[in-house]
Amino acid sequence: MSLLSRSLTDRGKVVLINPNQMKPPVSPIALDYLAHALKESKYEVDVLDLCFSTEIYKDIGEYFAHNEVIAIGFSIRNTDDVYLASQDFFLPKYKDMVNLIGMHTDAPVILGGAGFSVMPEAILDYFNLDFGIWGEGELAFPVLLNHTITDQNYRNVPGLVLRFPGGHFSNSPKYYDLNRITTPTRQYIDNKRYFNEGGMVGIETKRGCPKNCIYCADPVGKGKKQRLRSPQSIVQEIKSLLDMGIDHFHLCDSEFNIPDQHAHQVCNEIVQQGLGDKIRWYTYAYPAGFSPELAALCRKAGCAGINFGVDSGCDRMLRRLGRDFTVANLEATANVCRQEGIVFMYDLLLGGPGETRQSLKETIETMKRISPDRVGISLGVRIHENTKLAQYIRKQGLLQENANLHGTIEANESLMAPIFYLSSLLGYDVPQYVSQLIDSDERFFYVSREDANKNYNYNENEILVNAIKEGYRGAFWDILRRIHDEK
Repeated sequence: MSLLSRSLTDRGKVVLINPNQMKPPVSPIALDYLAHALKESKYEVDVLDLCFSTEIYKDIGEYFAHNEVIAIGFSIRNTDDVYLASQDFFLPKYKDMVNLIGMHTDAPVILGGAGFSVMPEAILDYFNLDFGIWGEGELAFPVLLNHTITDQNYRNVPGLVLRFPGGHFSNSPKYYDLNRITTPTRQYIDNKRYFNEGGMVGIETKRGCPKNCIYCADPVGKGKKQRLRSPQSIVQEIKSLLDMGIDHFHLCDSEFNIPDQHAHQVCNEIVQQGLGDKIRWYTYAYPAGFSPELAALCRKAGCAGINFGVDSGCDRMLRRLGRDFTVANLEATANVCRQEGIVFMYDLLLGGPGETRQSLKETIETMKRISPDRVGISLGVRIHENTKLAQYIRKQGLLQENANLHGTIEANESLMAPIFYLSSLLGYDVPQYVSQLIDSDERFFYVSREDANKNYNYNENEILVNAIKEGYRGAFWDILRRIHDEK
C-alpha cells in the first residue's frame, strides 16, 4: 500500500482527471478548487479534462506518454443521471478509463468527488483500486500526498478510504473552515469554454446541509455541518470569472438561504462591490422562510432565477419525505417571488414511500394552483446508501422481493447502480397517469423516456445544447422556459 517514494524536496506532478462528458457540460468546480489547493501546497498540477474529448482513450494515452506523475486524482461527480426514465449509469465507462490509465502509468489512482463520497467503499471495490478520499479534498489530498512521500501513516489523513485484501480502512472526514483555503483563482480548467457551451459556471458559497430529507445524498457526501465561505472571498472569485468574460453563474449550495443571514451577507457584498447589474445568477433555495427582504436583495444582487426543491404538494407526503415545511410555505414563497419579479421553479420528487394516486393528484393540482413559472417532475426516487430511505427499504426485506423497487435490483446490495423507489400503490400505469394529470400544461417538465428533449434532464439534451450555441445563457430550466415563451 505504498505510493511512489520520493524526497520531500521533489514533490512532483499530480494530474486531476474529469471524466464527465454529459452535455451541456457542467464546469467541474471541485477540480478547479482542488488544483488550486495542490498548487498552494507546492505541487505541480495538470487537469486532464475529458469533457470535450472526442477520442478519450487516445487523449489519455498521449497525456501519459508525455508526462510523469506521482499521483492521479480521478473525480466522480455523478455515478448516474438519477432519473428512472433513463437510468444512465456512468461507472462502467469510468472504470474502463481507469483501466486504460493503469496501462500507461504505475502512479496510484486516487478516487474522489461528490458521487464517490456517497458510497466510497463500494466504488473502490468496483474499480479495484486502493485509495479514495471521502469528503473535501482540498486539504485531505495534500495531506495524503505528504504522508505517502514520507511514510505510510495513513491514519492521519482525514476522509481517507483505504482498500486492502479482506476489507477497508476508513477515516472520518474532517470538515474544515473553508476560509482556511485561499480564494480559488479559477485558472485550472477552461471556464470560458464551459460558459460558452454550458451557459453558466458554478460557484460554491458553502458546503454541507443540516436537513433530514430521507433520500438526499448531500449530507452523506458533504456532511450535515455547514461550512460557510466569507462573502468577500465569494465575490473575489466572481470577479476573477467576470474578468474572463463569464457573467452567468450557478451558486451550487444545497440551499442558498440556509442560513438566511449568510445569504443576506453574500447578496450585500455583491451589491456593495457594484456587481448586481453586471452578473446574473441562479441557485437552489429552501422553500420555507424565504422572506420578502431576501428576495428583494437577491434581485438587486443579480439573481435571475431560483429552483426550489419542494418534492411534493401534499403535506402528508412532505412529512414522509422528511421535509419540515408545508404547502402553505410553498404558497407564501411563490407570492414573494412574484412580488419581486423573480422567475422560479418548483422541483417535484414523486413516488416515494406512501405515495398514492390521490397524493399525486393533490400535488399536481397544488402546483397548478400556486403556478410557479415551471415545475420539474422526477418520477421515482433514487436510493443512495447511508440514507434513511436505504435503511427503510432494507428493513422491508430482500431487494429482489420488494415491489416498490425499480432499476438494477440483482447483485446490487450496495445500491451503487441506479435503483429507484416507486410506490407500488401507484399502479403499473403511473407514467401515463402523471401525463394525464399534467394534461399538456406547458409549465411542467416531465422526465420521460419517450422524448428526453422535452424535459430538463440535461444529459444529452440537444435543444439545450443548440440554444446555448445560439447565445442563451443561464440555468437549463430557465433556458427551456425562455425558448418556449419566446415562440
